[in-house]
Amino acid sequence: LFNLGFVITRIDDDLFIIDQHASDEKYNYERLRRDMKIQSQKLICPLPIDTTVVDEMIIMNNLEIFRRNGLEISVDENSPIGTRCKLISVPQSREVMFGIEDVQDLIAQLMNHPSSEPTCKKLNSLYASRACRSSVMIGDCLDRAGMRRIVDNLSELEQPWNCPHGRPTMRHLFCLK
Repeated sequence: LFNLGFVITRIDDDLFIIDQHASDEKYNYERLRRDMKIQSQKLICPLPIDTTVVDEMIIMNNLEIFRRNGLEISVDENSPIGTRCKLISVPQSREVMFGIEDVQDLIAQLMNHPSSEPTCKKLNSLYASRACRSSVMIGDCLDRAGMRRIVDNLSELEQPWNCPHGRPTMRHLFCLK
């Protein structure tokens, strides 16, 4: 351990420095995104979603993605085009208010990256904040098992390079050969 914040580790002939907080935060963030069940709150009055024809089609073709983001939308096929969709439930959170702008955020993400599995920005921020607060902090003294857990957890991730706030999780120091 170096400076109560970094782990030095060797992988084959390469030496890496690992930020214990950023690495633990990245692992916790991915775990929360994968495992956290979003609780939705029904709205007393459904909110009409004024859309373009294209936006309406994006919503109607991706209702399950909106649902996984805690945004439940009803579709009335008999209403005029552009007024068919209504927001009927939003993610329940004490910290963040969700609404129509989150539907628009997901529409934009789906339009720009149609094959992705988007998460609305507010939900991402919520995951990142919770992951940060539950992670090992800089200054926390880790024993050998704690350091090993940080390195092992990082090795399980597909994209381990940065925490959700953008901080690098590791840097290659040099090759030992």
